[in-house]
This record gives sequence, structure tokens and C-alpha cells, in this order.
Amino acid sequence: MKIVVTGALGHIGSRLIRELPRLLPGAEIVMVDDLSTQRYASLFHLPPKGRYRFIEADILKADLGPLLKGADWVVHLAAVTDAEASFDLRQRVEEVNFGGTERVAMACLESRSALIFPSTTSVYGSQNENVDEDCALEDLKPQSPYAESKLKAEQMLSKLGRSHGLRHVICRFGTVFGAAAGMRFHTAVNKFCWQAVMGQPITVWRTALNQQRPYLDLEDAVRAVVFLMKKKIYDGKIYNVVTTNTTVGDIVKMISYFVPDLQIKYVDTRIMNQLSYHVSNARFKQLGFVFRGNLKKEISETLRWLKGAAAKKGKA
Repeated sequence: MKIVVTGALGHIGSRLIRELPRLLPGAEIVMVDDLSTQRYASLFHLPPKGRYRFIEADILKADLGPLLKGADWVVHLAAVTDAEASFDLRQRVEEVNFGGTERVAMACLESRSALIFPSTTSVYGSQNENVDEDCALEDLKPQSPYAESKLKAEQMLSKLGRSHGLRHVICRFGTVFGAAAGMRFHTAVNKFCWQAVMGQPITVWRTALNQQRPYLDLEDAVRAVVFLMKKKIYDGKIYNVVTTNTTVGDIVKMISYFVPDLQIKYVDTRIMNQLSYHVSNARFKQLGFVFRGNLKKEISETLRWLKGAAAKKGKA
């Protein structure tokens, strides 16, 4: 089996490429990344049994045909993912998240590769307390250019599936949490852990403390991708991939269990969805997938990863 992973050195990708040799022994793993975020360390200490090949390439410029030739699966993780910063990067977000996905999809059609596209539960903005993949179009109210670009890419892939037979599956991931070599700290749980360890106040969006939102354990994210490959699921459907729904207030309580002197600072943001909603993962579970993630456990692990830096902060 040949698997191409774009954005392979990012938060999800850096964990996925390490798990693939164990979960899919013998697979050829082609890692594609443009190194724009300079996460070279994601290539350090890869499992010795992995059949790896790294290619530095920009999906907007590269000839994708040779990269995808012979690929059974393409996991398209390459994206601009910082939702809050995306307001200042609208054109870049549109180019990468939509235009780049379109280029990858067309290359998949040429190579007959099946495409796994991680979208986001940020496309929801429902008036309803509970939402699922069958929610009405008016309940899809992306709150940032990042989420808008992902929803637009979803619609483009669905159209290519109907018109050209693109084999694909769309996964609306909850906000990912969990430690990885290529992790960043702009999303809720990871950012809060960083701030807590560094003795900084946790910066909470003023409207968000008691709003319920979907979250995804990184281990579940990786297992979900491999599950789709093993089951050969490329049915063109949309699946919510969510470990748990919880509030920022509950996350803060979990972190304060490990960092008792935690402080909170409320801040304004351009992402000001006043609504609270629960995203159902029932459709994905009906395929036979079992979510195993544990938010408190992963918070503890992330804090442990950062512990050494906390012990040294302030020292020359």
C-alpha cells in the first residue's frame, strides 16, 4: 500500500506518519510538506521500520501527478489552520485550503487514489443544541475564513464525486488536542496548556467559557484515518470525527487540577459565535469505530511534555 500524506509535518501529520508503520505494516509512506512552518523536527526519530520518503513541495506549485502516481490513499492535511489569524490571511487561506485541495483532488482523479479530506466542525454555527452531518444548510455558518474555506472545499469534493467519480471521504474533525512532534499552540487545549505551564493567564474568548464545542483526541484522529483505509471507506459521505463535546470552563478545570494557581484572562476575538451546540459522532460510530480518547489524560501528557521548559523559564 502506498500512502501520500500532504502537510505531513504538522500537528496531525507528525503523529500519523509515526503510527502508520505500526498500524499498517509495510505501507510506503510519502510525506509531502512545503516546510513553510519549518517543523523539521517532525522528521526526527521516525520509526526505523517505516518505509518513508520525504518530498519538500508546495501543493500549489508542484506537479502532483508523479507524487500521487500509484498511491492507494492520499491524506490531505496541508492547510492554513489558524482560524483566528485567518481573518488577516483571507487570500492565502482561500488559495491553500480551497485551491490546494482542488489541485490534490484533480491529481487523485488522475491517479485513481482515494482521498481522505479532514475538514472541521467549525463549519457549524447552529441554532440547535445538537447537530449532525444531515443538518440544514442554514445551520452551516462557518465563523472564520478558515472554516469558510473548508466548507467550500467540501462542496467542491462532493461535486467532483458526483460528476467525475472522485473516491473520497470527508471528516469534520473537532478541535484537535494531544501532544505531537509537529504540534502548534493556537487552538484551545494546546494553547491553554502552554499558557498554564509558562505561568501566563489562560486567555479565554469572552463569549466561550460556557459554550459547548467538539474536541478530538489526536490518537482518535490518527486511528480514524487508518480505520477508513482498512475499511476502504471512500463513499463520498461526511463524517463528524469527535471524541467529546465540552466547554472551555470544563477544560480550564481539568488543567487547574494539574496547575492549581491557574489564572484566566478574558479577551475579545473576531470569532464571536454566541451559540452553544453538541456535535454528534453517531454516524462515524455506526461504521464500527470506537472513540478511546481522554481529554484529561491528554492534558496531563501535554503538560508533561512542557514541564522541562517550565522548570527553566526565566533562567538564562
